[in-house]
Formats: sequence, structure tokens, C-alpha cells
Amino acid sequence: MSRTTPPRPLDVTALFPQLAPLARTATRLHPRPGSPSPHDSSVGGPLLWPADEPWPYCEGPHVWDQVNAALSPQDVRQQRRIRAAVASRPDGIPEMARYTPEERAIDDQIRAGRPWPDAPVPMLPVAQLYTRDIPRLRPPGTALADLLQVLWCPFDHPAHPRTALFWRSAAAVVDVLAAPPEPPVVQFPGYLPQPCLLAPEDVTDYPNLLELDEDVQQQLGEWSSWQAAGPTVDSAYAIAPQEFYLNKLSHAPGWKVGGWTRWGLTDPIPRVCDACGTEMDPLLTIASAEWDPSTESWMTYEDQARSTQSLTDPQPWNPTMLDLARGYDLQLHVCPASPDHPHIELVQ
Repeated sequence: MSRTTPPRPLDVTALFPQLAPLARTATRLHPRPGSPSPHDSSVGGPLLWPADEPWPYCEGPHVWDQVNAALSPQDVRQQRRIRAAVASRPDGIPEMARYTPEERAIDDQIRAGRPWPDAPVPMLPVAQLYTRDIPRLRPPGTALADLLQVLWCPFDHPAHPRTALFWRSAAAVVDVLAAPPEPPVVQFPGYLPQPCLLAPEDVTDYPNLLELDEDVQQQLGEWSSWQAAGPTVDSAYAIAPQEFYLNKLSHAPGWKVGGWTRWGLTDPIPRVCDACGTEMDPLLTIASAEWDPSTESWMTYEDQARSTQSLTDPQPWNPTMLDLARGYDLQLHVCPASPDHPHIELVQ
């Protein structure tokens, strides 16, 4: 499996040379539904977790959500299977009629929910990344590790899942934990990642507009600055040419390692290590979608070529089926000095 991002409409550094030294390489992960093993880089797949190492639990607090019913991971998986089957049936039939009586009964039972947890909750695997697949992924400081494992508690703390990072040497894991515990419930179905294999691809990232000097921002906002590129710049952006930069030239959407931080929900804020004061580096972007209508130009050639949806890939723009903070991304930043320093979680 491979994925190829189309080239950008133009070389932005030819028009704005000031951006050239700001280019960073990011690795798009391109998760797609599959059946990963503990020896694969994956999203939502099984981890290469040592059998003799305790599984991480979240002590809470897990504040009761009086609006949304909590579902077990098994409930969410069954609900997804039912809805994928329903979506595969003829469009001419009303949606409610496309359910079998058995499916409707199961779906009604699932939506009734389950009891809220009153004990520590086992954390869920979110991502497992081997450096052999993503060579640019390196542990902070001088740690010797070739594997990053990301888990989270599937409850809001306070507005998104709480994450935990583990760096380890894959060769040191002799016996793999065969049946890790699962949380009894998750707060939202969108907090349970669909198992996906990865197709890493390096691309070039540039900073968000808000992280650029004011004079560069001003130049990007002047339509006359873009005229040398000719018709490659969509004239629909003449009113707001900065949007052309943001949507098509700056930073890649979707899951990625490294690159530049995305902003939009807030203005840029300092990302400084609480332990040592060092500026933090972007590590991993956990995305609610691989693209949206404004960033469709980043859609890979392979996804553009898909003519039909399959039961294993019901929504190609969101193969992991995650939904964080109503469609935003969760970006993890780490201190380059040490893997033992706390990381930062940033929703944007």
C-alpha cells in the first residue's frame, strides 16, 4: 500500500523566498483500514507491549456526561459494522428501511448506553510507530528507542482524551502481551480508533500564516504578490489570497509526524517544556480527518481514483473514524531534551 500526495500548485518559495528557510519535512501517515499486527506501524492496532509490563490505566476523574450515552468498545465496533452494511444497500431505499429488524434492535440496544465507569480505566492504543517505517521519528534526547507507542484515556480531560507516550526498543520485547485490557466504555464512539495500517510519505510543510513575520503576512495577503504565478493561482482567492497559502501550500492535513503546528482554533501560543524551559517540537498530529473541502488538493492520487466506497473504508476522508473536539486535531509536542519530560497536548 502506498499513497502519493500531488505536487503543490506552485513553488511558494519562488514567489516568497523568505519562506525557503522555514521549510520542514513532515511525514504524512495516510492511515487506511486494515488488520495490523503488533509488529506493524498502525493506528488503533495491537501494540508490541511486553507481557511483564503493567498496562497503563487512567485514574480519572471521569466526570459523568449526562447527555451522551457511554458505549463499550464492542458496542462501537458492532455499530460501525451495522452502519457500514446499511450504507452498502441500494440508495433508493429509505435509510430506516435499509436496516434489518435484527440490526435495528441491536442498534437501539447499543444506543441505550452502559454504566459510567467508577474505577480506573485501561487506556486505549492510538498509534504505534516504528522508526524503520518513519526514519525521521526519533526519541527525544539520547534515548535509544525505535518504537513510539501512543495510548489515551477515552474520556475528556477536560475537553479531549488524555494521552500517554512510551518509547521503547522493539528488540527488547521478547514476550508480547496477548490480551491487553480494554476500557469498559468510551465516552464517544469517535474516541475509539478504527484499526489502520500506514503508508508513510514525506512532504514539505511551511508555517501557518499566524507564525510568520508581519511583513510576510502582508505580502501573502496582497493579490498582486501572486500574479507572477499566473493562472496556477485560483482567482477565487483574489479576495483573500492568504487562504490559498493556508489551504494549498502551507502544512499538510491529516495524520502526520513532525512538520509545523496547525492553528485556527486559537492564535499561536508558546510551547515550552515545563521541566526545563526548552521549546517543544511537534511530534504527532492525531487528526479527525485526512482532508476537508478546503484541503482537497492534498488528497492523494490513490484516493482520488477511488470510485466506490467499500465496507472496510466507509468514509475515506476519516479512515480512523476519530472525532476529536468536534472535528479538530490533537497535536502532541515533546521536549527535545528528554523523553521523561511531560509532553503537550494541543487541540487545533
